[in-house]
Amino acid sequence: QVQILESGGGLVQAGGSLRLSCAAIKMWFNINSMGWFRQAPGKEPELVASMTSGGNTDYADSVRGRFTISRGNAKNTLNLQMNSLQPEDTGNYSCYADTLRERAWGQGTQVTVSS
Repeated sequence: QVQILESGGGLVQAGGSLRLSCAAIKMWFNINSMGWFRQAPGKEPELVASMTSGGNTDYADSVRGRFTISRGNAKNTLNLQMNSLQPEDTGNYSCYADTLRERAWGQGTQVTVSS
């Protein structure tokens, strides 16, 4: 069974930075894309950033120019560098990986930005 392991997150003041990392393990099929969703209390989940296997990236308008998604050094790993964080970036961030067979999810990691 596919497993998604996340690291990073935490508490930071507004204007600060955090780095999230994600690793997809026990992958029996090739990954087509990976990315991050976030969900704030009382709000719908939002796709923050994604990257295809070909390297194409996409960002939510709210984070474009502040967040950068990139491949990690190890296979099937992903990083999300988050700069100039604002209180509205607070939420639970979940990594996902898409294959032809399924979308696998991580447990999520909390990001809290204080004003």
